[in-house]
Amino acid sequence: MTLFLLLIMIYGLGGGECGLEYGNLTIFNDTKTLEMRISLTSGHNITIFDTAKNLSCSSKNNNSTNFCYIECGEQDLFQNENVTVPVTYGICAEENESKTRVDFRIQRLTSLRLTETCEWNPPQCIVVDCLTDKILELLSQKENSMDIPKDLRNILNIKKMCPEVICNENIVDTYIRVEKNAINSVINLTFPEQKKTYYHEDLSMSVVKMNLSRTHDYLQITAPGVFNDANVAETWIPLTPFQNQSDNKIGVVTYDSDHHFKIKLGDKMLISKVIRIEVPGRDIKELINPLKILFKMNYTNSSSNYSLSCQFYDEKGSNAWKTDGCFTNSTNNEYVECSCNHMTPFALLLINLEISKPQWEILSIISYVGCSLSAFFSASSVLSFMFNSNARAEVSSSIHVSLSGSLFLLNISFMLSEWAATLENNNICVFIAVMIHYSLLSSFSWMAVEALHLYLLLIRVFNIYIRHYMIKLSLIGWGVPAVVVGALLSVQNTSPFYGTNKLTFSNTNATNAVCWIREPAILYGVNLSYFTVVFLFNLGILITVSRQIFKLRNVGRSHGKMPAWKDAGTVVGLMCLLGTTWGLAFFTAGYTNYPILYLFCILNTLQGFYIFLWMCGTARKNRAQTLQSKTKSTLDISK
Repeated sequence: MTLFLLLIMIYGLGGGECGLEYGNLTIFNDTKTLEMRISLTSGHNITIFDTAKNLSCSSKNNNSTNFCYIECGEQDLFQNENVTVPVTYGICAEENESKTRVDFRIQRLTSLRLTETCEWNPPQCIVVDCLTDKILELLSQKENSMDIPKDLRNILNIKKMCPEVICNENIVDTYIRVEKNAINSVINLTFPEQKKTYYHEDLSMSVVKMNLSRTHDYLQITAPGVFNDANVAETWIPLTPFQNQSDNKIGVVTYDSDHHFKIKLGDKMLISKVIRIEVPGRDIKELINPLKILFKMNYTNSSSNYSLSCQFYDEKGSNAWKTDGCFTNSTNNEYVECSCNHMTPFALLLINLEISKPQWEILSIISYVGCSLSAFFSASSVLSFMFNSNARAEVSSSIHVSLSGSLFLLNISFMLSEWAATLENNNICVFIAVMIHYSLLSSFSWMAVEALHLYLLLIRVFNIYIRHYMIKLSLIGWGVPAVVVGALLSVQNTSPFYGTNKLTFSNTNATNAVCWIREPAILYGVNLSYFTVVFLFNLGILITVSRQIFKLRNVGRSHGKMPAWKDAGTVVGLMCLLGTTWGLAFFTAGYTNYPILYLFCILNTLQGFYIFLWMCGTARKNRAQTLQSKTKSTLDISK
């Protein structure tokens, strides 16, 4: 049992008598759990559970229950007691006015009734409710008067017992600062060895005296793993900053519990342990020989739209993860080397491909203008189809207008995504995200249908009659995406894939919220694989059809027909019709390529406009052919 056993001395000595509060402390012990119940005469009840892996505290007062933090003296209060059966002790206590903090000590070990006075030099234990203002007050007391190394354990226990308070943006920066001060105080402790390692449940730390007699430029230090896990990271510390220094000690800290560093990650993901490099009293930066860290990755299933990034936590500036002065060198699928010109907390992050805010604004304008035009012309294509009986009779026109319809839904839902993300009603954002996903997959499906129909029309030519042809194509174009999205929606309540997704700008810590898929594995596992199959199929059809067109051109050229520019225009039109321009997304895998992004936005947001032009050109060509046929028929009759 680690029980708060009882953990560590508090603030200092204080004399006097305790107040009029008395109570009982009862201990229940079995082989796995130690339970302590404190009952005060004021009606305040406190319960503590201590197991091999967890220490928890709850405080109940006036029907209000809070989690709490408990801290006791360094001695084991019960080391000479047999607690195989419940044992009760008398205590005297002092509460603050709001009853959110209790200081107490055991007065008598043999009687439940206390005399009116009790010794109080100092209180043995304190209990503080996990409330922001009370924990801030406690941290401030720790910062002003630390008892090292004991208070390092106390500070770590505050985070462990009050995680929701510590992981609040209003308190996390204070906690990180106090924790850092405690770590530096431990590094400054005197010890005879060349190297000393401290192990705690939340972090481990190696403190090394720098050996400047070495002929090398670096000193290699293994980052200690929590519970002796040595496969965390290797660090190479440059020796130059330690020349001509009287005290040359450095601490390499490995965090096992790093939740307080994740508050300001945004859509980034930690994929290694957080490593802190500390030199007490010095701010080491602008290194000529950079600090090197070889991280072991604990997450390797990264998608193509994510990249690895070595970053540091800026404790003296924005209190956020930044890349300034750090460089990422991938070595293999298991390890990544980072080099930085300063010494601070570091980690390897998996980051979403980021776009700077000015570039995002320009791309947004292009996208909104393109989507507006595409939505307008897609709607025009649908309306013209509805009022044109000749077009409704043609399968090709029906396929074109179905693709236009899916693009219309995609453009409209896309333009509503940022607006819906600002609403308090999350159901609207989920609906918009589902509409975007469905219409996107439907657009891909109809592009595949376009390619299939084109193959049957131009390559096979003969024996292409298929019963209920358009109905079967509609099942592919509208039905398959419905099955995929429906399967995801079936588990939306247990695993919410759809909702608000925050995108982080690369040049600031600002984010932009949109309604979309929140889980990267679903986002790229479903969409990327779905589109890849469609793209490869359509590209194969496009190449086959283009070869056929140029064969016909060679035949027609002997008769002085088929201008080359018309053939090139036909191929370009087919590229837009089959959606091969969406393949530009493959060229941005793993990094942000602005020229490709601009081309992607311009070409694909205007796809509805291109289809409208294609349908107009086809209709004009058909009218010309019909007029030519009528003219020939008239000439034949006149003859």
